[in-house]
Amino acid sequence: MWLKLTRSATFVTLRICRRRNIATLRPDFRSISQGFSCLDSKTQTIQPLCSRSPLLAAHPSITLALGLQPRRTITTDRSSWYESIADSTPVYLTEQLLVSAQQMTGLPWWASIVCTTLALRTAITLPLGIYQSIIIAKVEALQKEIAVLARQLRFEISVKAKEKGWSEKTCRFHFKKNLKRIVSELYVRDNCHPFKASLLIWVQLPMWVCLSLALRNLSLGMGHVPLASEAGLATGGALWFPDLTLPDSTWIMPVSLGLINLIITEIFALRQLEPSKFQKYVTHFIRGISLVMIPIAATVPSSMSLYWLSSSCVGLAHNLLLRSPRFRGVCRIPPTRSDSETPYKDIAAAFVAKYIK
Repeated sequence: MWLKLTRSATFVTLRICRRRNIATLRPDFRSISQGFSCLDSKTQTIQPLCSRSPLLAAHPSITLALGLQPRRTITTDRSSWYESIADSTPVYLTEQLLVSAQQMTGLPWWASIVCTTLALRTAITLPLGIYQSIIIAKVEALQKEIAVLARQLRFEISVKAKEKGWSEKTCRFHFKKNLKRIVSELYVRDNCHPFKASLLIWVQLPMWVCLSLALRNLSLGMGHVPLASEAGLATGGALWFPDLTLPDSTWIMPVSLGLINLIITEIFALRQLEPSKFQKYVTHFIRGISLVMIPIAATVPSSMSLYWLSSSCVGLAHNLLLRSPRFRGVCRIPPTRSDSETPYKDIAAAFVAKYIK
């Protein structure tokens, strides 16, 4: 007596993939569906109806026991998006920059990371910060002219509405449409479109990501560029973080990073005289990100935490520098309502009034 049975199974094999000197295991999924077998009631054994599968040919015991015939085989071997970014060309070039800077200066790795961060932020982000301040100042200076033109446009729309019998909704439509056109013309005239003020973040964020991933690759031995010494970052630290490949177990750098980022956020918030709801939401969001970065910095290699802390310290220094009236005059940044002859005293007084009193 024969009974016809169906079975389905999935085999998982591990493939050893070598990437330079590091061997990793990657799963190889092969699915087998609806194989047919027969059960012999006399011998109580399963006999295959068909055993021509190349996958099961190397496993006769499985073939005889299950008698499976696969219809198709599916193999997945895709790296994650995070690994794809870490293996990208910009990260590779950043690794070359870090290693070349350390070899040329001869500094220990911790000092090389700090100096490279200072050089890049001063050469790239500081000029963009000055340009951003110029755009913001020009946009703020246009607000008075925009207010005058808006009043004039509102009067013209009301006169036109009486002539043509427009409804209130139609008047609002024409007012918004013409005001948008007038404001765009003013931005073009003074070359100060607000979108240009966001150029800093579009450059600073990719640079931050590339440097972080480059340090991560070098710390984990996954870099594309060989280090000058065998130890490399493992002995390139100092003080309480002698090994830059390990996380900071003391949490000194992560907590310092969070505090510096919160100070930068508060300085930015104090500059807004009458913040809108959107600006308040953005400020709260940045505060939350600053706090979330503390536990993240405590789990990554110390080289990344050191870079993040150095970058934040340089950013704080640049923010304070851009408040200096003398520096703003040298850079020809137009004056704004929030400018002060004693900006640092005003910041200290605002901090005391907001958080101490």
